[in-house]
Amino acid sequence: MLQPEDLELEKLGLTNIERIKRNLPFESLIEDNILQKTGKIGMRGAIMVDTGRFTGRSPKDKYFVIEPTSKEHLWWGEVNQKINEDVFDELFEKVINRYNHADDSNTYVFDGFAGADPNYSINVRMIAKKAWQAHFVHNMFIRPTEDELADFTPDFTIINASDVFNDQFEKHGMNSETFIIFHMGKKIAIIGGTEYGGEMKKGIFSVLNYMLPLKGVLAMHCSANVDEDGKNAAIYFGLSGTGKTTLSTDSRRPLIGDDEHGWSDDGIFNFEGGCYAKVINLNPEHEPDIYNAIKHGALLENVVYDEKTRKVDFANGSKTENTRVSYPLNFIENSVYAQGKPSMSGHPEKIIFLTCDAYGVLPPVSKLTSEQAMYHFISGYTAKVAGTERGITEPVATFSPCFGGPFMTLHPLKYAELLRKKMEQYQVPAYLVNTGWIGASASSGAKRISLPLTRSIIHAILDGTIENCDYEIDDYFKFRIPTLLGQIDPNILNPKRAWVILSEYQAAAESLVQKFQNNYTNYDLGDPEILAAGPSIS
Repeated sequence: MLQPEDLELEKLGLTNIERIKRNLPFESLIEDNILQKTGKIGMRGAIMVDTGRFTGRSPKDKYFVIEPTSKEHLWWGEVNQKINEDVFDELFEKVINRYNHADDSNTYVFDGFAGADPNYSINVRMIAKKAWQAHFVHNMFIRPTEDELADFTPDFTIINASDVFNDQFEKHGMNSETFIIFHMGKKIAIIGGTEYGGEMKKGIFSVLNYMLPLKGVLAMHCSANVDEDGKNAAIYFGLSGTGKTTLSTDSRRPLIGDDEHGWSDDGIFNFEGGCYAKVINLNPEHEPDIYNAIKHGALLENVVYDEKTRKVDFANGSKTENTRVSYPLNFIENSVYAQGKPSMSGHPEKIIFLTCDAYGVLPPVSKLTSEQAMYHFISGYTAKVAGTERGITEPVATFSPCFGGPFMTLHPLKYAELLRKKMEQYQVPAYLVNTGWIGASASSGAKRISLPLTRSIIHAILDGTIENCDYEIDDYFKFRIPTLLGQIDPNILNPKRAWVILSEYQAAAESLVQKFQNNYTNYDLGDPEILAAGPSIS
């Protein structure tokens, strides 16, 4: 029988260990999921689950305890809200009591790693009551060997009690009965009131965003891949919906990872052992690697399917536009991990910022100066499109510093300064790629730039073709825009020529410039060269 001291569970106050299941294979977790009646078997044996009333993260319910070890480092504010230790202690006791008195259900423990580079990896422990949540973290983190499990001590623990609610939230000065609370001193986080698995994934990302930059390692919300020789690494920054996962999952280039990476003095490394891809409007022709990864062991979230045939309707976003699939990295056959290698590489040779500009103003591809790269990294721009969220009928500009604002536990300038240092040290060029609309806004009814066209642009960056182009300067953003690039229609390379009515383009561009300028006042580095690299209205 498993003893508390085996897993050091007594330190957490967990005493009900008779039903603990540790590091089960996904086959066993799927069986338990079916027994719990929380999932169904779908296409090619993938399990399909619904994540309850939350189909995405709850950023307004994330808090950090005010405690001596971290209070001077944390970027306090809307992203990292303050909470007193006595509130944490009260809710922690409530969570532990739920586990200790749940005689009718299993407790699932997953022990594994975050960070493929052993020099910067941390041991993570996930504790959950739902089999599908244990399946999720099994897919998403780096799975240990039996020998590694035998001598495992966690560096950080997340306890997921999704069916525990804080009915005293108003007294505690919190926003709702849902809570995600981090105690950096105790190296513990607790989750209550939300089933969404992404809270566990991004919880550890927030922890790494805290720990690694303090060691001089840049934590990045980006995907990464390499060429077939394991060289010419590229990193892709971008917010949700910009194509970060899709474009880095490329049949020509082995994938390092699709979402979270570190950049140390030795190179880049993946934080995760899996992928978490959007599947809304998934097209097997355009995204074959992701489509083929949906098989036995994959976990589909919130998809709509036929109850009889279990056929998934990927175009149906009636539950949420944020339909997802998680799967281990080796499910992508063309990945570094599937080749039996650690998900690491040398220093990147290209940096690509992805944006989905729904205003139709930004060029499909631009080459950035180092100052422009800093400006746009700090800005982290994309646009929400009508229909993706309730109430959005027109494009809405979204700015997220460092392309990962919700997960930045330190001030954004810390990450920006690290990026600039590494770009200069390793002479890495940066490009901005617009995967959104060209020549018209999304609200006009025009179609988004095609994925094959964007892929051809990405390949031109990676193989160096773009370096041999002649350039012209964008009127508003001062980008260098190629005048000719392969077989791409030159008329769409510069938005000024792509718009039918020039005055409409000018009005849209001036409006977007103003949005950039207003946002940047929040993060001004005090560096006139970077500020001057931003857009302007002549």
